[in-house]
Amino acid sequence: MPITLTLTKGVLPAGQEAEAILKITESFLRHHGLGGNTVMTPNVTAHVVFVEKGHSFAGGKPVEGAWVETRTPSFALADHEVQTAFFGEATQILHDLSGGTLSKDRIWSNGVHAVDGTWNMDGIAMSNNALGQAISAG
Repeated sequence: MPITLTLTKGVLPAGQEAEAILKITESFLRHHGLGGNTVMTPNVTAHVVFVEKGHSFAGGKPVEGAWVETRTPSFALADHEVQTAFFGEATQILHDLSGGTLSKDRIWSNGVHAVDGTWNMDGIAMSNNALGQAISAG
């Protein structure tokens, strides 16, 4: 379940992006009751995209910010309480790692649900049902 963290260069101190990914991943797993799950832990993947200053925008105007996007099966991030808790915590993580200089109104997030059957783990395309069974076994 990929997480994309997009950052305008300089909004976090150099090297803090790895800490952000670790904490956001742990938060995602914890809010789904999957901390330490042997199937999901290695399959919550992430990557960081850096955007040069002057190349990220809000309202059509240049802005320095951070964006968190998840791509999950429809059963993940399906509950509003989980959505609120996870994305709220992700926002706090980025704010804290910036030393408070990245204001929360410059941290955006969204979740995208994938089409059932498009999850590929260990070279096998899995339906939501098959994925759920694998997670339960882990």
